[in-house]
Amino acid sequence: MEFLWILLGSLLFCVIAVGVIAYICYRMAFYAPPRTPRDPDAFDLPEGEIYEPFREVMTGYARHLRSLPYETFEIRSFDGLRLTAKYYEYASGAPIEIMFHGYRGNAERDLSGGVQRCFAVGRSAFVVDQRCCGNSEGRTITFGIKEHRDCLNWVDFVVKHFGPDVKIVLTGISMGASTVLMAAGKALPENVIGVLADCGFSSAKEIIKTVIKQMGLPAGISYPFVKLGAKLYGRFDLEEYSPMEALKTCALPVIFYHGETDDFVPCYMSREMFAAYEGKKALITIPNAGHGLSYPVDPARYLQTLRDFFGPEASA
Repeated sequence: MEFLWILLGSLLFCVIAVGVIAYICYRMAFYAPPRTPRDPDAFDLPEGEIYEPFREVMTGYARHLRSLPYETFEIRSFDGLRLTAKYYEYASGAPIEIMFHGYRGNAERDLSGGVQRCFAVGRSAFVVDQRCCGNSEGRTITFGIKEHRDCLNWVDFVVKHFGPDVKIVLTGISMGASTVLMAAGKALPENVIGVLADCGFSSAKEIIKTVIKQMGLPAGISYPFVKLGAKLYGRFDLEEYSPMEALKTCALPVIFYHGETDDFVPCYMSREMFAAYEGKKALITIPNAGHGLSYPVDPARYLQTLRDFFGPEASA
């Protein structure tokens, strides 16, 4: 009997330990704490040494964005969250890019340069704060699993609001790129004419395992705890869907951009997705560009390749 109690106690300890480790993984990877109000005069810029040479440029992007007139919109997600977006009009009737920012980012921080780029190619910009970020509600980031369903809702909203003739390009950077790629694998209205995916990951599993390795931890042992944390505390399955899987059913033109020196989402992920996709596609890699920096590093090439890929029908 004593042995049985010891065995049961050991099992209980193991279960508790697994649950605690899974919860720590959930908090580190997926949990978004309540956001404190930002200083309205400050600019929220990406942190890291690679961004230092571009701080003045990025501040200029954000300052210019704040000078533009815009409309604010809200929708409810499929699971009841209030989601917000801002619309910056280039011209009445111009194609609209619905734009999605990256992991733990927000629309202004990650997409100010994108709005300038939209205007340069004759498009209006519909800039989304993803769930858990900016002015949108939520506490769990799901690496595109739930976010791509939000994207589908935003597409429906834009078509209803701007009319049945509106042309839409789905655009995302980092996790936002993976979000729009996953949405592109689902049924979409004919209004959606293409996808721009900048430095996206091929699957949540692969990017998380990559980050675990970058932290110096064993991915094979650590990843199951991360997946369990997502399931137990975030109520989602990390492997439910992926950009790579979505490309099997995508029927849209897709242009991939990626910085060749990206040390967060490796460039090979875009190369793999480009190789796997059988539809109209282009892959533009930018030398000496880190994560999310392809446009600031080489705006001329970015714009020209974008115009060449979509042609005049995707511009005002």
